[in-house]
Amino acid sequence: MLRWLLAVLGYFVYRFPGAIAGFLIGSLLDNISVRGKTFQTSFGSSKEQVTPADFELNLLSLASLVIKADGNVSQTELDYVRQYFVQAYGRDRANATFKVFNDVIKKREISAQSICSLLRQRTRYESRLQILHFLFSIGNADGSVSTSEVNEINRIAGFLGIYARDFESIKAMFFKNPDSAYKILEIDRTATTTEIKAAYRTMVKKYHPDKLQHMDEAHQKGGEEKFKKVQEAYGQLQKERGF
Repeated sequence: MLRWLLAVLGYFVYRFPGAIAGFLIGSLLDNISVRGKTFQTSFGSSKEQVTPADFELNLLSLASLVIKADGNVSQTELDYVRQYFVQAYGRDRANATFKVFNDVIKKREISAQSICSLLRQRTRYESRLQILHFLFSIGNADGSVSTSEVNEINRIAGFLGIYARDFESIKAMFFKNPDSAYKILEIDRTATTTEIKAAYRTMVKKYHPDKLQHMDEAHQKGGEEKFKKVQEAYGQLQKERGF
């Protein structure tokens, strides 16, 4: 297989580190092309299970759409994505993913609808919520999420099958305004104290970090950030309402 060939070649050029890098790159290329048609799984309609390499490349592709949404490719946002991938998958694996993306996928038109259709079929809803949080975090890496970035993320959320209230809840975590706490808890400003408490219990269950135990460390950390925002929103309303 290609992974072993590149591992051997990498060993002769850069010894053991080269072997590791070659194996990782070969694994990614094998996962992309083994089905007989390049990117059939990532961008087509194959019903086979998404491999880790497929997921990483799809996630990076969605990230690139958000980074380019406002027409300004921010180095801060690029650095955030790279750091996130290194934390989630390790430096060698992250570098291999970026190399495949830059060498192959980046040169093709990226279809958010095709990518999200695959992810929608093969990932849990709470995982897709975390993808949404990740995309907002990219936009916020340079200090604020632009309108064009919000629009692009909203488009992706629709393809991922994210409910409108869940989209608004996660969006509100990145915008400070008088209604933010209410939107995070997915309630209206007219909600009663009983309704606020009930909403908080519901959101705690929805965003509890334990629901992301199947994902890598960086995704779990993002889940903890969402959970913390829910707690902060509830605390704010407790203070405002005096209960």
